[in-house]
Amino acid sequence: MNQKSVYDLAIIGAGIIGSTLARLLSRYELSICLIEKENDVSCGTSKANSGIIHAGYDAWPGTKMAEYNVRGNALYEGLSKELGFGFQRLGSYVVAQNDEELKSIEALFERGKKNGVPGIEIISGFEFLKKEPHASPDILAALWAPTAAIISPYEATWAFAENAAENGVDFFFEREVQGLEKVADIFHIKTGKGNIQARFVVNAAGLFSDRINAMVGARAFSIRPRRGEYVLLDTNVKGLANSILFQPPTSAGKGVLVTPTVDGNILIGPTAEPVQEKTATETTEKGQRNILEVAKRTIPELTKRFAINSFSGLRATPFIDEKQYADFIIEEDAEVKKFFTLGGIASPGLAAAPAIAEAVRDLLDTAGLVLKEKKDFKANRKPFVYFARASEEEKQKLVRENPLYARIICRCEMVTEAEIIKAIHSPIGAMDLDGVKRRTRAQMGRCQGGFCLPRIAEIISRERAISMTEVSKSGRSSFVLQGKTREGIE
Repeated sequence: MNQKSVYDLAIIGAGIIGSTLARLLSRYELSICLIEKENDVSCGTSKANSGIIHAGYDAWPGTKMAEYNVRGNALYEGLSKELGFGFQRLGSYVVAQNDEELKSIEALFERGKKNGVPGIEIISGFEFLKKEPHASPDILAALWAPTAAIISPYEATWAFAENAAENGVDFFFEREVQGLEKVADIFHIKTGKGNIQARFVVNAAGLFSDRINAMVGARAFSIRPRRGEYVLLDTNVKGLANSILFQPPTSAGKGVLVTPTVDGNILIGPTAEPVQEKTATETTEKGQRNILEVAKRTIPELTKRFAINSFSGLRATPFIDEKQYADFIIEEDAEVKKFFTLGGIASPGLAAAPAIAEAVRDLLDTAGLVLKEKKDFKANRKPFVYFARASEEEKQKLVRENPLYARIICRCEMVTEAEIIKAIHSPIGAMDLDGVKRRTRAQMGRCQGGFCLPRIAEIISRERAISMTEVSKSGRSSFVLQGKTREGIE
């Protein structure tokens, strides 16, 4: 990749927000770069959330959250077809088990109507239990939102980013922004691997967006992380929930949910715990226990013996003048012109991402960025082929075309060597074990990589032409091997 002397636009942060924006703007005749401090896309909040495309009844009417949530939800299905990522419109319920919770879902219903959420209604507990037979018989009523959907957030982020790259966006990984200043009409972005210049800058740095703003002297705010822990259940209990099941929201968030995933697991969580560090993604015994206890109010059959993994993510909660800001921060800075802040994009940020991209495009247009559509824009991305999801006829065809599809590396998820190689060599290729995991699902089964990890490490070593001791779990210094157990072994 030849770095341009001055880009028309630099986007900082390769999560779902930055990647969605990069893909949308790649349809115009612009020089664009996306700068990311990690070695891959979707390494922050975007990889560790519920994966839910919310219907839009939760946000307060009149907010950006409400407007962009409903609009983003409507855009996702078409985008999933263009870009080849999984999307299932399962619908969601918010359940009520007492009179107080019944009042809560009635309030959400009224809010949803004001927000323009299609098809919402309150149904009886009897009707609900016909749809969700494993749910608690104590449920009196439920708010039904048919437009709610699920995706894999990291698969979607990869798809948006890959299509952006195919349309000419330059990606700079392992380029943590260390300084940012505007000299005349050009922004100078200092990174650990050299400087990048651009005429316009969009700050989509998630948990670190407040620090980027402070560097350039834009409007001050702070991001205070809120940790949400999750428990992932085995695919053999996927029938416990057919739709996305919420309990009434609390002041800290949307509450503990039970939801299917696009890959056939059941996901429960999250907690909502304020933490000090923006890297505090560990799980806790208390948090894991709390998730199961609360989720059992919805599905009594849940038990920890179904669990195969646990993880946590951090939500970017914005504060301005020490007061929590109850909306997205999406603006061109009043003082630093041509600098745009996308801050505090917590839930429903995933659902809102495509609509946020549209809004930022319009702001950039107003600010003077010339948007001339390309004649050769590639709207469609070839879907990644998952061997496990193919029909028997398709599997035989794949093996005939490439015998490495017959070599199963991850037995839990039936991931082949051909898939791993393709993931490594894609336009935004996997650099490490977690990158392979997010793209192929290898290591995501019941054994969590206990059997397949060494073989995947060998493939990464071979395909990237690096030594085994250079293969990492998730970049930086997370190396898997320290050295050879015996000298002379190749």
